[in-house]
Amino acid sequence: MEYTKSHPTLTNFKAQMSIQQLDLFDSLPNKPYCMDEKPGFMLIRTKSIAVKKPYIQVNPPLMTIYFIFDDDKEDSALSWFDANLPKPLWTTQNPENAHSHHCYKLEIPLCTSEFASVKAIKYAQAVYYAYALKLGADLGYSHLITKNPLHPKWRTTYWTDRAYSLDYLADFIDLPKKLPKKLEVVGLGRNVTMFEKGRHWAYKAIRDYMHYNSSYEWEKAVRAQIEAINSSFEQPLPYSEVKATAKSIAKWVWQRFSYGDFSEIQAKRGAKGGKAKGQAYAPKREQALQLKENGLNHTQIAKQLGVARMTVFRWFDGV
Repeated sequence: MEYTKSHPTLTNFKAQMSIQQLDLFDSLPNKPYCMDEKPGFMLIRTKSIAVKKPYIQVNPPLMTIYFIFDDDKEDSALSWFDANLPKPLWTTQNPENAHSHHCYKLEIPLCTSEFASVKAIKYAQAVYYAYALKLGADLGYSHLITKNPLHPKWRTTYWTDRAYSLDYLADFIDLPKKLPKKLEVVGLGRNVTMFEKGRHWAYKAIRDYMHYNSSYEWEKAVRAQIEAINSSFEQPLPYSEVKATAKSIAKWVWQRFSYGDFSEIQAKRGAKGGKAKGQAYAPKREQALQLKENGLNHTQIAKQLGVARMTVFRWFDGV
């Protein structure tokens, strides 16, 4: 970190920046993903090198500070204005084809680490989806790298220096009641899907690891499962987010589940199932009583109602 602050080339580079550019630079990851061209190879470089690449990762690991929208319409720089949306922080436009990336800065960064709120991520995902629809942006955009607003290759316009809360952004759109299933494997949807699938697997799998004295083997198993879920995405999440999700699930389940807890859960489920089953048979029991009054025996009642003969015996036991 001290190197990036004191590097002479970087000091000169920062001296030429506006307030918005300096703010962006300071929030960049220390070693962002970056690219020279698309399609091409994804690189991990120090901040001092990455800021000179045309494509760069602007959101740090385990945190979403910026919403980026990939708008490939011709002459798309003012899509936000045409859609009656608030001003983005910046728009980077390709001067050759007029395709753009629009960036909105969040007032409170969205955490995607092991301390993250899935409810908050789902809310953010819904807001992002609604904005993408209004902008006509690519719903499959991975959100990892964007056109670098600090690079001269792009036509960059800074519209405001304001960061927005999710609630403020939501005032401009109608939030969807339900998100399309295809969004489970792109953008923030990957975080939600990875967490939901992982935790449901863990609730069952923990039974096979309760006999261990430590959680080491359990943590390895959870991490392997989360990695498998992540690898199923067309554009997998960074390993830092995989590791954080696995750690969160493994710790929570290990601390809260025991053989006693599991037995209690199974007993409650059994009681609930038995109650539901009993309620479902109530009309047939009433019919059975009527048939018995009409002179039918247990075998005849069972045959007419389509139930086992022993079931009829249990119904009349004690009657």
